[in-house]
Amino acid sequence: MRVSDWDQTAFVAQIETYRRELHVHCYRLMGSIQDADDMVQETLLRAWRRRESIEDLSSLRPWLYKVATNICLDALKRRPNRRVPLTHEAASAATEPIPQEINDPIWLEPYPDAPLLAADEQHPEDVVVARENITLAFIVVLHQLPPRQRAVLLLRDVLDWSTSEVAAFLDTTIPAVKSALHRARSILAARRITSNTDLSWEDDRTTAAQLSAYIAAWETADIDAFVRLLKDDATFSMPPIPAWYRGREAIRALVARTVFSGHAQGRWRLLPTRANGQPAFGLYSQTENRSVYAAYGIQVVTLVNHVISDVITFRDPSLVMRFGLPRSLSEQTS
Repeated sequence: MRVSDWDQTAFVAQIETYRRELHVHCYRLMGSIQDADDMVQETLLRAWRRRESIEDLSSLRPWLYKVATNICLDALKRRPNRRVPLTHEAASAATEPIPQEINDPIWLEPYPDAPLLAADEQHPEDVVVARENITLAFIVVLHQLPPRQRAVLLLRDVLDWSTSEVAAFLDTTIPAVKSALHRARSILAARRITSNTDLSWEDDRTTAAQLSAYIAAWETADIDAFVRLLKDDATFSMPPIPAWYRGREAIRALVARTVFSGHAQGRWRLLPTRANGQPAFGLYSQTENRSVYAAYGIQVVTLVNHVISDVITFRDPSLVMRFGLPRSLSEQTS
């Protein structure tokens, strides 16, 4: 039976099996969870409206990827590349005034691991959510590419579509795909080398001990303990504040006058989670009712050889709920 002959219930049930992996793909292209939501929804709506163009079940998945990719590329024509403070401007000095937040939609967002695991289980035979291709370091570098190069790289090197398939997806030629892929790979390789992050980390006892010490340092506002966990050239940022800081001493000076200033013991609570295949925390700040902690954002930690090389706190309380974490904590449950 042709796909176009299915009733709506059967059709929706079939395309829903691809929702999670399409969401991961759209996130990689867009750099935003909300944007990925919108792109996937538009893809599934378009699939229903144009179902007569889908020949059979075997062509459904590539057809969906083609539609999703082109919807994302159309949207990206009207939007700036997303970034993190590290790729937005030069490092700041801790003695400088902290700049105003930039609340335009220019910041990358972290991605919760739950959809990654679900998509991986759904199609284990495909390289859909390889861990090295979802880390925040990879996404940051990926979003320094022009959108079309970004799409070619994802379709070829992450999703393993053939060059001819990618050319068909993007309505272009095989030489054009090869050229875009070569440029994208070259840029990716060069910027990974100059990055202060690694694309892999070990989930072992040493890492677990480091992360436990990290939580304790934040919750007790122990600046010395926090700084000892950092690489000498670690980086620290808190978008939508555009500034970022490099090095233990700069980070020490910054946190001493901001997040750990004054009587800060008990000011923060951290709930472990995972983002982009790496350690992360739901960050909660103490409210005027000192027994209640409100969602503050998601903090993503990058480790290299068991030492923390980068801390990014995405200061958006709504992200906490996207990670399946509570909106607030009480003193008794935190």
